[in-house]
Amino acid sequence: MFILAGAVILWILRQCWPIHGLIEVNQLDCIDAKGRNRTLKLLDVRDASEYLTGHIPESINISTGRLPYVWQLNLSPEDDVVILSDNAHQRNKSARILRKHEFRHLYVWHGSITDSPRIICE
Repeated sequence: MFILAGAVILWILRQCWPIHGLIEVNQLDCIDAKGRNRTLKLLDVRDASEYLTGHIPESINISTGRLPYVWQLNLSPEDDVVILSDNAHQRNKSARILRKHEFRHLYVWHGSITDSPRIICE
């Protein structure tokens, strides 16, 4: 019984533990990806039905559940990736998945997707 309780507590702590190197952004114009000769990708990790109800035109939709299997179709570990989702748990889980695949330049959009982030990287 104590082992099960300990496992549950560890799982909860892991879900709440901050992800090293993950940067929360409110404005995407503060990310100067082009200045570093890097590619900036907007990754919307919501389900397809949520994505279709409203999304940012430049964003790529890969739900969190599919991310471990299909990330390589649209993403590269060299890309700067901004993770978009209204759910903090979903954002963190997606960041952990990408971190396992050697992504090092990860950002999360802090706020609602309907806040309509703009990219102004010149």
